[in-house]
Amino acid sequence: MIKCKDLYEIFRRNELVFFTGVPDSTFKGWMKFLNEMHGKGLTNRIAAIERDAIGWAAGYYIATGKIGVVYMQNSGLGNTVNPITSLADPKVYSIPMLLMIGWRGEPGKHDEPQHIRMGEITVPLLNVLGIKYSILPESIDDAEKTIMDAKKYMETRSEPYAIIIRKGILEDYDKGTEKQKFELTRENAIKLIVDMMDGDEIIVSTTGKTSRELFEYREKSGSGHQNDFLMVGSMGLTSSFGAEIALQKPEKKVFIFDGDGALIMSQGALSTIGYYSPKNLYHVVFDNQSHDSTGGQPTTSITLDFEKLALANNYKGVRTTETKTGLLNAVKEMIKKEGPQMLIVKVRKGARRGLGRPTTTPIENKEAFIGFVR
Repeated sequence: MIKCKDLYEIFRRNELVFFTGVPDSTFKGWMKFLNEMHGKGLTNRIAAIERDAIGWAAGYYIATGKIGVVYMQNSGLGNTVNPITSLADPKVYSIPMLLMIGWRGEPGKHDEPQHIRMGEITVPLLNVLGIKYSILPESIDDAEKTIMDAKKYMETRSEPYAIIIRKGILEDYDKGTEKQKFELTRENAIKLIVDMMDGDEIIVSTTGKTSRELFEYREKSGSGHQNDFLMVGSMGLTSSFGAEIALQKPEKKVFIFDGDGALIMSQGALSTIGYYSPKNLYHVVFDNQSHDSTGGQPTTSITLDFEKLALANNYKGVRTTETKTGLLNAVKEMIKKEGPQMLIVKVRKGARRGLGRPTTTPIENKEAFIGFVR
């Protein structure tokens, strides 16, 4: 394993000290390191979505003449195809940047269903895009040579280069225990909301631990999973997917269980939701100011006013709560009103130890949900 400090020293020696992107659990220790070191020898620019990170890195290069590093999970590589081909490509502006890509779903290794296909096509996709790549070696000396060669290639060719990071190559980085400032956990908040439902509502839940916690609570309560669509991948699409379900099924209350990181990634969907204004839509945002499912890296929600954002996009009502009593009262009042309504629930970072994953396949989830919805 390579230590985060040792990897940083390699980047520093090669004048690669500007980082931007969306976190990946493949190198969550590295992300913790970047967050802690921001302003102390490096810049870590938090991006809303991977395609924006390409823009940040391109702007950095144009302004300074220096090469930036864009980190992402390989699922996020798909989000970068347009800006890579229409901005950074040698046939357009020819802008060098180092793509640091976590390899989820690597062929031959067990991973979750949503990562399998992208894992298979990560290398072929880079080939189609004409991006030269290397897989980061386990040896620190070999890793240094790989990064030096990448830097030389980018400077010579003035185009992007990718380094693929396998799971387990980078060591974790412990920055100590953070003090939690909110009363509720996300899992407790989910339970409280579900318990207030009459059983005929539809829930569309966002990727990661939110869907895992909802699934486990349904298992524990024995209420079945047919009411829920678990968006195990496709981060950021919960809001548009759920809103269309609401528009097509106006006789049912539809709840979106969203996260701050996922909503920030897809803020544009709010304008469409507000435009069509489904009266039966209730948008719940669990805000812990982090990308919890990839290791708790910070989002930019600490400076984002979700209430003003929702109202500016024609939501009919919005409220924020951070206590059990406040949550119960807010849900009780919200479901009496016409949507779209938004509820922001401030929750603690992290999840309980031993949190499982859905034991049904995505296809099984889809079929059960279709049976209920249709």
